[in-house]
Amino acid sequence: MTEQPGQEAGTVWAKGPEDLDWPALRRYLASKGIMLDLSEPPKRCAGGLANLNFEVIVDNQRAILRRAPHGPLPKGAHDMVREHRVLSRLPAAFPLAPRSFHLCKDPAVLGAPFQLIEFRPGRVLRGDDPGTLAPCEDLPGGLCTLFSDTMARLHSVDPNRCDLSDLSRPAGFASRNAARWSNAAIDICAGTEDAKLADEVAGQVATLFEGWNDAAPAILHCDIKLDNLILAENKLAPVALLDWDMATLGEPLFDLATLLSYWTEPGDPEVMHQLGQMPTGQPGYPSRAEMAVAYAEATGRSLDRLPQLRALCQLKLAVVFLQLHARWRDGALGDARYAGFGDLGIGLLRHARDVAAGRSD
Repeated sequence: MTEQPGQEAGTVWAKGPEDLDWPALRRYLASKGIMLDLSEPPKRCAGGLANLNFEVIVDNQRAILRRAPHGPLPKGAHDMVREHRVLSRLPAAFPLAPRSFHLCKDPAVLGAPFQLIEFRPGRVLRGDDPGTLAPCEDLPGGLCTLFSDTMARLHSVDPNRCDLSDLSRPAGFASRNAARWSNAAIDICAGTEDAKLADEVAGQVATLFEGWNDAAPAILHCDIKLDNLILAENKLAPVALLDWDMATLGEPLFDLATLLSYWTEPGDPEVMHQLGQMPTGQPGYPSRAEMAVAYAEATGRSLDRLPQLRALCQLKLAVVFLQLHARWRDGALGDARYAGFGDLGIGLLRHARDVAAGRSD
């Protein structure tokens, strides 16, 4: 399978992008000196959870058109302007970041800001089934190194080197995010039978970050997981890290905690298996603890504060699924996959309660 940067990672190709005005885009790009070739119809990358992504031909080369989804968006999500800023500067220091070479902020062109991102061929392993790998490819044995090396390289980049030192306010990052996601959980469950659960988990997470002292900040991706990596065609090596619209500066362990929030283990509650984001729930894969140790060894960082950050990121993941379900319920998202996200989000919220209480490793 061939996957491209800019699309929601781990997708399959589907034709029929009728929801964008391609002639209008061609006229706009022509005014900027960029030629859009429509002799080959653009292909929508189907399978992602929100952003609209298409393979297009511009200036005789393949590229990815990436646009925010329709309707009102959660704060900080699907930010094409932020992502373009990162991807137009970071690749020189972190080559796994694909280069964004054009940004349009004017929503009159395609209904929302969009960008053009370089195309990189490769493979994406989707969900909890990695599919058929070559006999020489040991995914269970190589998974921790794959992620630890990627995060170590990213977190070692000096933001000043790529003009990203003012990307965000790193001071108070962890406490601010604890408040943000705790409040979001309360808001999304307000007036429902799960409001008490949301209040409880929000209180747990907020307490964990009282008096928190920030670590030295790093550039964060904020959604590192297996299907956000493009792998080489012939080996388990990354050629691109996708989906940078939430990139920021902050606590380095936040990226590790985000990865672990997706990392299912065989003995996890059923909701983590229903999540289906990683193949690690199958026998033979490394544990979350082994992944954490690999990161510590690759970076030299202490894991002392990882439990608090993992509780925060487990809460964040629950809220994200609840927000997606709410947007589907309100008609902003038409994909039937979102119908089950409400129950999934509540199950993840219960799991976050256990993680925050130290009842889940």
